[in-house]
Amino acid sequence: MRLIVMGQQAFGKDALAKLLDTGTDEVVAVYCEPDKEGKPVDPIKEFALEKGLPVEQPANFDDQATIDKLASYNADLMVMAFVNVFVPEAARDTPTHGSICFHPSLLPLHRGPSAVNWPIIMGSTKSGYSWFYPSDGLDEGDSLLQWECEIGPDDTVIDLYFKKIYPHAVDSVLTVVDHFRDGNPPRIVPDESQATYERRCNKNHARIDWHKPVGQVYNLIRGTNPAPGAWTTYNGDELGIFDSERVPGDGISGRIREITDAGISVQAVGGRVLIKRVRPAGEAKKVAASEWASSVGLAPGDSFGK
Repeated sequence: MRLIVMGQQAFGKDALAKLLDTGTDEVVAVYCEPDKEGKPVDPIKEFALEKGLPVEQPANFDDQATIDKLASYNADLMVMAFVNVFVPEAARDTPTHGSICFHPSLLPLHRGPSAVNWPIIMGSTKSGYSWFYPSDGLDEGDSLLQWECEIGPDDTVIDLYFKKIYPHAVDSVLTVVDHFRDGNPPRIVPDESQATYERRCNKNHARIDWHKPVGQVYNLIRGTNPAPGAWTTYNGDELGIFDSERVPGDGISGRIREITDAGISVQAVGGRVLIKRVRPAGEAKKVAASEWASSVGLAPGDSFGK
C-alpha cells in the first residue's frame, strides 16, 4: 500500500520507522507541523529526510493547492500518528481508503489534548489507546481498534504513556495497515452516552489543594508528573511537586509532618503524601525534597499552600 504518514515528535517518528522497517508498504510522503523558530527540528521530519522521503509542512489545509498536493501522492491510506493540526474532510478523504488517527485513550472517553493526564487525575484504573476514523469533531468517529491497559495505583504519566501505551501503540501501526490491506477494516461505533471531553491540562489545574482527600491530592501529583507539574506554595513562592508516595497519617491539612532523607511528609485529608522530588521557583532542575527542605530551613509544623 502507498502510505502518507502524518505526525510529529517521537511517536510520529517511531511509527514511521516501524512502517519502513517492514518494507511491506511504500511511504510516499511525510506530513508534519511547520518548523518553529528557535525550536529543534521535529524528530519525524529529521528522520524522514534521512530516509529520503518527501516532507510537507502545511500550516493548515484551507487552500485547494495544499489539498491538490496531498492528492498528487496517490496514497491508499493516511496514517495520522499524533497530530495537532486540524485536518478537514477534503484532506482526510483524499487517499483511497481515507485516514486513520491515533489517540491515547479508550474513546469515546477522554477526548481532547490531555488524554493521558486526566484518567490518572480522576483516579481511573484503566486506560489505553484507540485508532479511529477521524471526523470534523474532536477525537470523534468510529474506532478501528482499541487496546486497554491497567493504570497502577502509583503510575505517573511516564508510567502510563511511555512504558505502557507508547510501545504497544507503535507496534500496532502494522496491524492498522494490515486491516486496510485485507480490505475489511473493523468499525467500533462509540457509545456517545459514555463520551467525555477534557480541556488541556495546564498549570491552573495542577495547583495542589491540601484540604482535599489524600487520594485526590496524590492522583493530581502523579497525573501531572512530569507535565505540567503539580505545584504548591511555601512562603509565597511556588514549589513544583513531582515524585511522591502516599503514606498513612493524621493531622492538620497542609502541615509538614516529617522531614527525612526519603522526603517531606505533608498532611492532606485522611492521609499524607511523601514528597520525594521538587523544583524550586525559578530553577530548571528538580532536586531531592530533603535537600530543598534543608536549604530553606523547612521544619515539621510549617505549612504548604500559603
